[in-house]
Amino acid sequence: MTANEYVDRVLDCMPRETPMREQIAMELRALIEERMRGGRSIAEVIAQLGDPEKLAESYLAAVPLERVSFDTRAAAKSIDIAMSIVVAVPIATAVLWLCVPNHQFTWILACGASLVCACPILMVYTIVAERQVDRTMGKRMMDILVVQETGTRIGVGQAIVRQLPWMLQVFWIDAFFALFTDRHQRAFELLSKTRVVQQPTPEVNR
Repeated sequence: MTANEYVDRVLDCMPRETPMREQIAMELRALIEERMRGGRSIAEVIAQLGDPEKLAESYLAAVPLERVSFDTRAAAKSIDIAMSIVVAVPIATAVLWLCVPNHQFTWILACGASLVCACPILMVYTIVAERQVDRTMGKRMMDILVVQETGTRIGVGQAIVRQLPWMLQVFWIDAFFALFTDRHQRAFELLSKTRVVQQPTPEVNR
């Protein structure tokens, strides 16, 4: 593994909105170069620095994780649901138009099909967005993001577990937990060891 590959792995464990992310990368590269000039090999330096995720956690320990209110979370989810419905309407309408004989379908049927179609769209989109860029569009608009309890980025498995309430049709029970937990975490967030936090700013990290 090269120095750049190691640094990239450390950065990949950090949320993309981490304050001073580029400065951390520069300092880490400088540290590696300094130790290599001291006579150590790149393998020895990387072994000393340790697991990239653990090192990322040590940097992120200085960034407070501010909890998000239930109202803010609900607003973000509402935005995501609305966007999913907007995407689902033309898809559901086109499917009905092709499948229903003589194209005779009611608006009630179209609305129902749109809602059914919106659910998997919402789940897949949320899983991909939270894993790849730490948040959905609704969360971006509300300046919040998803992280592990240590502050690092979530994995694919955690992103999927977060959406299990929708797959199992227990999302109301799951959301109910957020009203009573200290960090406003849902039941399946506690299970996946993830949480939703306020987007950190450079001022917070100083």
